[in-house]
Amino acid sequence: MANGVIAVWAYGIDEVEGDAVNALAQDYYANIVGPYWPPERRLVEEGYRTIPFPFHEISAPPIQMKMQWDLDALLGYFSTWSATNRFIKANGYNPLERLEKDLSEVWGERERTRLVTCPLSMRVGRKEIA
Repeated sequence: MANGVIAVWAYGIDEVEGDAVNALAQDYYANIVGPYWPPERRLVEEGYRTIPFPFHEISAPPIQMKMQWDLDALLGYFSTWSATNRFIKANGYNPLERLEKDLSEVWGERERTRLVTCPLSMRVGRKEIA
């Protein structure tokens, strides 16, 4: 008999260096485009902990992705979100234009980079394979 291992992961909600900047990013995620996330997004936010996992669970260490992004990189990332695109389709305008204006007021020099931290949720399990 052989043993197999499965690992599933999802990245959580980003945090951006700087209280004022992070507050705007969190508000954008939760309140501006929040209603436009598909219902399945909740599974990602919960780190897949609420769905059945028919494996013997193995503890995984906490992992974070860390990036140094300037304002354009952060806005570019937000533009890839399905919720941003659903917002645009439903409302006929891009909410990132307002966010860019608000972030520009607290970001500093546009080329300045800030640490963006993204926690990863991981479930790892083992199941004996016959």
